[in-house]
Amino acid sequence: MTSLHDSKPDRRADDPRRSGYNDGVSGARTREPTAGVDANGGRARDFPGLLGVRSVPAATVPFDPGYDPATIEAHLQQSAALIPMVKLSMATWIVADARAVQCKIEAARRLNVPVVCGGGPFEIAVAQHVLPEYLDLCAATGFTRIEAGEGFTGTEHDPVEVVGLAHARGLDVQFELGRKHTGPMDASEVTRLVEKGRRWLDAGALQLVVEARESAAGAGLFHEDGSLDARLAEQFADVFGLATLVFEAPTKSSQFAMLDLFGNEVWLTNVRFEELLRVEIYRRGLHSDSFARPHLRPHPPAHCDGDLDLTGAECRPS
Repeated sequence: MTSLHDSKPDRRADDPRRSGYNDGVSGARTREPTAGVDANGGRARDFPGLLGVRSVPAATVPFDPGYDPATIEAHLQQSAALIPMVKLSMATWIVADARAVQCKIEAARRLNVPVVCGGGPFEIAVAQHVLPEYLDLCAATGFTRIEAGEGFTGTEHDPVEVVGLAHARGLDVQFELGRKHTGPMDASEVTRLVEKGRRWLDAGALQLVVEARESAAGAGLFHEDGSLDARLAEQFADVFGLATLVFEAPTKSSQFAMLDLFGNEVWLTNVRFEELLRVEIYRRGLHSDSFARPHLRPHPPAHCDGDLDLTGAECRPS
């Protein structure tokens, strides 16, 4: 039987969002403006279109390495329309006060932002033979999705079994590609990970996360000096398409490198909440470093048939 993922997909998929995600566009998912500020708020919402900013789906998954609940709620209030999902990273949510964790998840739920838990505790639960109990905890805590992985414990899992156990508890699954302690990926590892990713997608995983750790240096697709191996990144994108991939990009340079390479539809994660808006203005060509990039910068004004002469604010023929 031919796999659904054997054919080479279009990187720029028709709909880069997944079921259960906050799309940042749909009216059903967008918060109404607070009474009394609609005049200025409306102008602010409309102004990107006036600037020629392209329509961009929500595609940055910020992560929580252990912020306090008030900080998470404040960032969600500010940026929910830009966030398809929030990631509670590592095992921090397991050792934190359970009431504080619930406050974070409830704040996200009020704004229709799903929550995923990081893959570290999944791996440890498998190694310690308590995966069903871990999945019970994830479901009871209110997560929308779990992240599975094989990054550091040396154990491998049956994708069909794991996805089945998760689905039985109402949990979606994403799978992380790459190991944490073996250095940057090479071509042979990417080939192996492509086959592994296909098995997880065929089993029902929704997306694949590409490892970069917290440094984006000497790990995943990033060389020791932090530069991106664009050739290997494009190999993943050529096989799976941008809708299926979520690239870890924990630093400014890694975030900008991914957007420069793939454009404004690329999914990013492990972005700190305080860096989210910077990523989103870069994604829209509203950052000084992205405005000069043709695939990111806003469209020319509607009245302009060519390029804009920035010195005289006039159009010139293309």
